[in-house]
Amino acid sequence: MKMGATNLFGSFFFLVCLSIEFSLVVRGQNRTTIPVNVGVVLDDLDSPNTKVWLTCINLGLSDFYTSHGSSTTRLALSIGDSREDVVDAAAAALDLIKNDKVQAILGPKSSMQANFVIELGDKAQVPIISFSATSPSLTSIRSPYFFRAAQNDSSQVKAISAVVQAFGWREAVPIYIDNEYGQGVIPYLVDALQEVQAQVPYRSAIPPEATDDQLAAELYKLMTMQTRVFIVHMLPSLGSRLFAKAQEMDMMDGDCVWIMASGMTNHLTTMNASVINSLQGALGVRTYVPQTKELVDFRARWKRQFQEDNPTIIDAELDVPALWAYDAAFALAMAVENVGTENFGFEKANASTNSSTDLEYFGVSQNGPELCQSLSSTNFRGLSGDFSFVDGQLQNSIFELVNVIGNAAKTIGFWKPQSGLEKKLNLTNTNGPYSTSKSNLAPILWPGDSPSVPKGWEIPTNGKRLRVGVPVIDGFAEFVKVVPGPRANTTEVSGFCIDVFNAAMAGLPYAVTYDFIPFAKPDGTSAGSYDDLVQQVFLGNFDALAADTTIRANRSLYVDFTLPYTESGVVMVVPMKDGKNKSAWIFLKPLTWDLWLTSLCFFVFIGFVVWVLEHRINEEFRGPPSHQIGTSFWFSFSTMVFAQREKVVSNLARFVVIVWVFVVLILTQSYTASLTSLLTVQQLQPTFSNLSDLKKNKEYIGYIEGSFVRDLLIQRGVDPNKLRPYKSSDECHEFLTNGSANGGIAAAIDETPNMKLFLAKYCSKYTMIGPIFKTDGFGFVFPKGSPLVPDVSRAILNVTEGDAMKEIENKWFAGDATCSDTKPTISDSNSLGLDSFRGLFLIAGVSSSLSLIIFAASFCYRHWHMFMTTGASAWKRIKVMLRIYDQKDLSSHTFRKTGSQDGKYMYNAGNIATSVEASPNNNSTRPPSPSSPESIGHSNHTNPHSPFFREERILQVVVGQEYPEM
Repeated sequence: MKMGATNLFGSFFFLVCLSIEFSLVVRGQNRTTIPVNVGVVLDDLDSPNTKVWLTCINLGLSDFYTSHGSSTTRLALSIGDSREDVVDAAAAALDLIKNDKVQAILGPKSSMQANFVIELGDKAQVPIISFSATSPSLTSIRSPYFFRAAQNDSSQVKAISAVVQAFGWREAVPIYIDNEYGQGVIPYLVDALQEVQAQVPYRSAIPPEATDDQLAAELYKLMTMQTRVFIVHMLPSLGSRLFAKAQEMDMMDGDCVWIMASGMTNHLTTMNASVINSLQGALGVRTYVPQTKELVDFRARWKRQFQEDNPTIIDAELDVPALWAYDAAFALAMAVENVGTENFGFEKANASTNSSTDLEYFGVSQNGPELCQSLSSTNFRGLSGDFSFVDGQLQNSIFELVNVIGNAAKTIGFWKPQSGLEKKLNLTNTNGPYSTSKSNLAPILWPGDSPSVPKGWEIPTNGKRLRVGVPVIDGFAEFVKVVPGPRANTTEVSGFCIDVFNAAMAGLPYAVTYDFIPFAKPDGTSAGSYDDLVQQVFLGNFDALAADTTIRANRSLYVDFTLPYTESGVVMVVPMKDGKNKSAWIFLKPLTWDLWLTSLCFFVFIGFVVWVLEHRINEEFRGPPSHQIGTSFWFSFSTMVFAQREKVVSNLARFVVIVWVFVVLILTQSYTASLTSLLTVQQLQPTFSNLSDLKKNKEYIGYIEGSFVRDLLIQRGVDPNKLRPYKSSDECHEFLTNGSANGGIAAAIDETPNMKLFLAKYCSKYTMIGPIFKTDGFGFVFPKGSPLVPDVSRAILNVTEGDAMKEIENKWFAGDATCSDTKPTISDSNSLGLDSFRGLFLIAGVSSSLSLIIFAASFCYRHWHMFMTTGASAWKRIKVMLRIYDQKDLSSHTFRKTGSQDGKYMYNAGNIATSVEASPNNNSTRPPSPSSPESIGHSNHTNPHSPFFREERILQVVVGQEYPEM
């Protein structure tokens, strides 16, 4: 029973499911879809390329409706043939709008055709969706009914400039088709190259219908130029012929760099083997297409479908525009479905009865604005990547960099707007640093199967030789000398600058041919100043300049300089004067005034210190005040010649004298050496030492005629009327000899090399001051952005660091052979200053002060009981101490004598006693009797020969007390 119930339930469930499926099938068969007419405008419907795109469009619609089974609309395609003509494209679009009432148009193919079709779509409110018109000029139309389902050509220029910057190329020549498609991207490309300091010396515009002879003529013209970096922007039909002709003319070798824009690179997969063979070594920029599983599956399905539809076409391949065609059809079907099934009609326009043109009789799409809005909001993952419109433009902007090797294009890196060049694409890195390093690119095989990076320029062997300008100058011919040649209308050029230029050019790793062209008038005289000569390079009249041309900031604005090959700086040459024995007070010159003053102060100070230390114990430092002062100064100053006669008995004074004698010894020896130098060495000094003295004295200043120094001096405040030009070193010598007062000059100011050349001839009479202004020396001049500059600069370094420069300098600047032997020594005769002896005076001052402190501390300690006596003011106590100091120290070993010396002491003590007794305030009481105990304790105080007795009597006089008469 149970088993039978189970079988019955299963049969019932099967019948229910079968009935539901049958119901769905019937409903699907009964559901109706609304056809929506859509036009397609393409070139030459019989061409393989057009058939590839049509297959992709059909598969795009098929895949959309397969994945969206519930859709209620179906796009019905109406195809128009533009026949590769602008007018035919407009006629086809007009026919589709007027007769087929299409709601949108896919196409047309070219940017020129799109210009007209967009105008028609804008008037009829029919969206135009182009998957192959890439010219930036279409963006300026700003039509809300134009949608570009392809990348704008201007989005790739940053990727191209990043490659140019990565390899350091300074110039590039764009080669483009001379129509709207080619011209539209050139302004963006030039701006991008200039941002990376790359110049565009020439633009090669190729006519769309150019013959092979025209291509050969243009390529030959490029061969006569230096630049060897070419950026090709054209469609494959013309580009393949250009590369074939370049290969025929041997321009696909290791000297040239070819960079293909996306217009060709996006079609590489559809090119035949012969075209690929002519592209060997070329670089390309193409749209990055993610290699997804969906793309692989689609390629297989497309291959089968295309072979079924076109069995006679073999080896057809997909290109990037074909993927854009698929995504554009898919997006249009999605937008139409999102709009709905209503209002897919046309509203008749009001036309004039007197006119019968087709443009006035086609209507306006009622659903056009809604369809545009739906397209703008469409967003999905297509075969070519993320597909979305912003302001009608496709937003995918990652580019793949490829290198054509063999039969395929090898990926060497990627470029992203946020991070620049990347060897491996990192889609998660959106805020990394922008890189233009070639290390972020894989190894490249350049044209000619060369692994070495081409330098990007070449001296054209089949073009003109370099025209190197040289100045024609009257003086300083050692730098540049131009003389008539042995043949008529020829010149010979020589000099230091010419030899350095020849050595540098010979050191280049390639051959450069050039001719020296004098910058002269027909009569052979100079045609202008150095600024005029530099201007000729800027104007293109000279390809380079070999001269003693100073590197200046204002000149570098319009020409390029090599590295300098001479010393830098502007110097001043002035006559020398002999200051030997010219002054009666020359004996004061060895020392500066501050050193003289400091020495005098220390002599007085040392004398005072010795007197303080010796006064109480040395008879030679006692006596009347004038005698004591004279003795102190005599003792101190006599140490200069070590002739002091007074004996020093105090150890502290001896210490002070020892240190001071050491200081005096060094000071006198230095003074003697300096004075000897002043009296014996020839003292040659410049008449002026700076520009300020010349301006203050209103002296005349000389400069080389035509030099920039004149403007430089005027900028520094020199009166133009005080400037005198000279043409040669001999004329400069004559001006300096005459001086400002006699029609000459007081100083000559010019660059270091010129003045050194002048001094090599007149070294015994003049001296060089400075540099007073900073400059960068002499350099060779080339046009702005010339690729020769870095190589010539490196060659100059090799010349200046080697023996070649020494040989060239010896050849032109040897000068007088005896000049180095007879040239006198120039001495600044600087006096000895206090800074040189600051340490010695510090030692003497510290030692003397320390001795004074020790003596004062010892004296106060011994007589402190006198200072602390009560009943007296502080001032009277100080007077007591001074009175005590003024007396002899009887306890010193120097006064422990016999006989007469004791009498002297009694005499001195008697004088003090007498003065005390004569005091009117003698109210002191009598001391205790000698027999009393107190008399025993005061015996020392009552002994006239005792020091204590003397101190007591001094205290009585100062304080106003007096003992009774003893």
